[in-house]
Amino acid sequence: MSFVVELSPAAVADLERLFDFLLDLAETTEDLDRAQAAIDAVKATTLHRLAITPFSCRKAAQNPAQRELIIPFGGTGYVALFEIVSLSKVVVLAVRHQREEDYH
Repeated sequence: MSFVVELSPAAVADLERLFDFLLDLAETTEDLDRAQAAIDAVKATTLHRLAITPFSCRKAAQNPAQRELIIPFGGTGYVALFEIVSLSKVVVLAVRHQREEDYH
């Protein structure tokens, strides 16, 4: 079984915000490349993993349909909050760096 994975407008905005944050921290061209690599890794991992195994991710909050996907990158990583809206569709609600405090 394969799921259709959609990014909500809020999740797209989160990716843009994270990319801008990484660009602001960049000091070298390698840092710029790493910023793009981080966002690419988040997108690719999210789309691939959730299309195949969304039910294997940990539950988030009190809604059993909402879950979190951990996306390792470097020494830390990212967390994608998503909802399984049907047996064929998953919607990514938010993306945060693991060290952000306001994830939920």
